[in-house]
Amino acid sequence: MLTSFLDAPRPVKRLISSVYDCIAITIALYLAWALRLGDWHFQTVAADWVCLAIILAVSIFTFAHLGLYRAILRYMTHQAVLTVLTGIMVSGLTLAAASFFLDASIPRSVPIIYVFMALVFVAVPRMLVRNLVQLLFAGKGAKIIIYGAGSSGNQLAAALQQRDDYHPIAFVDDNHKLHGHSVRGLPVLSPERIGQLIRDHDVERVMLAIGNAPRAERLRIIRHLEGFAVKVKTVPAFDDLIHERARVEELRDIQIEDLLGRDPVKGDPKLMETNIKDKVVMVTGAGGSIGAELCRQILQHAPKTLVLFELNEYNLYQIEEELKHWVDQNQSNTELVPLLGSVQHQNRLEMAMRSFGVETVYHAAAYKHVPLVEQNLIEGVRNNLFGTKSCAEAAIAAGVKTFVLISTDKAVRPTNIMGASKRLAELMLQSLSTTQETTTFCMVRFGNVLGSSGSVVPKFREQIKQGGPITVTHPEITRYFMTTSEAAQLVIQAGAMATGGDVFVLEMGEPVKIADMAKEMVALSGLTLKNKHNPKGDIEIQFTGLRPGEKLFEELLVEQNCLGTDHPRIMRAEEESKNWQDMQYLVEQLDKYCRNFQYKELHETVLNSPAAFKPLNPINDLTFTKKQQKPVLKVINTNQFDAV
Repeated sequence: MLTSFLDAPRPVKRLISSVYDCIAITIALYLAWALRLGDWHFQTVAADWVCLAIILAVSIFTFAHLGLYRAILRYMTHQAVLTVLTGIMVSGLTLAAASFFLDASIPRSVPIIYVFMALVFVAVPRMLVRNLVQLLFAGKGAKIIIYGAGSSGNQLAAALQQRDDYHPIAFVDDNHKLHGHSVRGLPVLSPERIGQLIRDHDVERVMLAIGNAPRAERLRIIRHLEGFAVKVKTVPAFDDLIHERARVEELRDIQIEDLLGRDPVKGDPKLMETNIKDKVVMVTGAGGSIGAELCRQILQHAPKTLVLFELNEYNLYQIEEELKHWVDQNQSNTELVPLLGSVQHQNRLEMAMRSFGVETVYHAAAYKHVPLVEQNLIEGVRNNLFGTKSCAEAAIAAGVKTFVLISTDKAVRPTNIMGASKRLAELMLQSLSTTQETTTFCMVRFGNVLGSSGSVVPKFREQIKQGGPITVTHPEITRYFMTTSEAAQLVIQAGAMATGGDVFVLEMGEPVKIADMAKEMVALSGLTLKNKHNPKGDIEIQFTGLRPGEKLFEELLVEQNCLGTDHPRIMRAEEESKNWQDMQYLVEQLDKYCRNFQYKELHETVLNSPAAFKPLNPINDLTFTKKQQKPVLKVINTNQFDAV
C-alpha cells in the first residue's frame, strides 16, 4: 500500500494529502472542543459548521501556498514541521476570528487547544511516514561511514539520508566526548572501531566531513584510512560551501594536495597588490597552467588592464572566456586584452608593451616538459633562453617597471636541456639587471605544481580509472610539490619584494616520493595494490626507468646560502651572478648555433657555460639523431666525365 502511494502520480498524492489534512483538521477541532467541555457529546449550531468550512479552506490554501504539497514525503526535512506549524497558526487565528465574528458557540479557548491538536494530527503522521519509508528503503545504497560528527557531518548525513544510492551506518569522530551519542539516529563511534565497522557492515566508502581541519590533521586521518579497502571521498572545501559554489552532498575524491600535509599561507594583501592594483599587467604564456592561475590571482587585485600574451590560439580563447565571465560576475573594471604572439618576437612584445603601457610582466611562457625539450634541443633553448631575452629587452625598451621570471628547481645543477636553458635565462636576467635601472628583474624558482599540464597526478588518476598499471619511472624518484594557487600567490608576492636581479626560492615543504603517491592514490580509490605479496590486487605499479635528462632528486638552491624575507614561505637565494659582457658573448654564440642548427656546438657550449650543466645522456634531439643515422653520400668528381 505504501509503495503504491509513493509511486502514484504527483496530482493523486497531493489530492490524498489535502483530503487527509481536511479530516485531520476536523478531528483536531472536535477533540479540542471535547477536551474543553470535558464531554464527547455537545450541541453545535450552523455558525460552527461555517467556521469549520472557513478554516478548512484557509488551512488547505495556506499549506499549498507554503509549499507543503510540493514536498516529497520520503525526503521531507524537519524544516517541514515549521511549515506545518506556520499553516496551523494561521488556521488557529482564522478559527478564533471566524467564531468571534460569526457568533459561533465555539468556546474562546478552543482555538488554542486546536493549534496543538492540529499540529499532532498534521505534522506527526508525516514524520512517521517519512521515517517508515526511509527504514523500508534503507540498506539498498552503498553503505558508508561519515568521518566527523560536527556541523559538516550533520549536514552530510541529512543530505545522504534523503538519497537511495547511499546508506550511512555510523559516524566516527576523534572527539571522545561525542562517543556513545547519536546524531540523526546514527551512533558516533571512535575511529579505532572503523576497521570493525567496515568488516561487519561491508562498508564501501568513508566520507570525510571534517570541515576546515588543518592539512596535517587531514593527512593523519587519510593515512589511517589507507589501511582499509574503502574508497575515501570528502565534502567540498569550506570556502566553496560558504560562497555557495558547492553543496555538502557534492562529494569529491581526495585531492592530492591533502597528502602534502602543509597548509597554504594566506597571501599578504599589501604584497599581492604592490605590482598589480590599478596597473597594467602582462602575463606571457597566459594560457598555460601557471600563466592561467597567475591571471586568475591577478584579476582579484583590480589591475587597470590585464594583457594575456599567448602563442596557442585555443588556450588564449579558453582563458579569456573564463576571465571575462569572472569580470562580468564581479562587475570588475579591469580591461582584458588577448594577444596572440611568440615570446621570441621582440618587436611584437615591445609594441604590445608600449601600446598598452605595461608596468608589470610575469614571464611564464616556456617549454617545461623535460623529455620533449631533450628531443627538441634547439627549440627548447630558443624558447626558454631567447624568449626570455626578447621579453626582457622589450620590457626595458618599453619602460616596464617590474619583470618576474617563472623559473624551476630543474635549473639547479641541471641534468637536462630544459633545466639548463632556464638556468641560463636566470643568469642572463641577473647580468642584464646590472646594465640598466629602468626595469627591476627577478626570478622565482619552485618545484612541481600539482595538476599542471603533464603532472603525474592527472596521469595516475587516468591510469587508475583504466584499471592500471600505474607507470612510475623509478622507485626512489622524489619531487617537491605545491598547489597551482599557492605557487601563483607566492610568485606575485615575491615579485613585490624584488630589488633587482633577485632569485627567490619558494619553501616547498618535504619532497614527496612519487611511488608512495601512486600507492596512496590507489588506496584512496578503494582499490588494492597488485604486487608479489598481493598477486590478486587491483592496480599494479610498473617502473619504466628514468627518462632522458631526468634526475632522481631535485634541488632548489645552487649554493646553500639564502636569506629570509618578509614572507615565511619565500627565501632570497644568495648566488653568484655573471657580468653582462660575458653573458652577452655566450648568448650570441648560442644564437648563432641555433640559427645554423649546429646541435653539437650548441650542446657543448651549454655544457661549458656557467649553467653547471651535467647531462645524464648524450644529445637526444630527434632531428639530430635521425640525421646521424643516414648514410653519407659519396661525392663523385664530375671532371672525369668531361671527355665524354
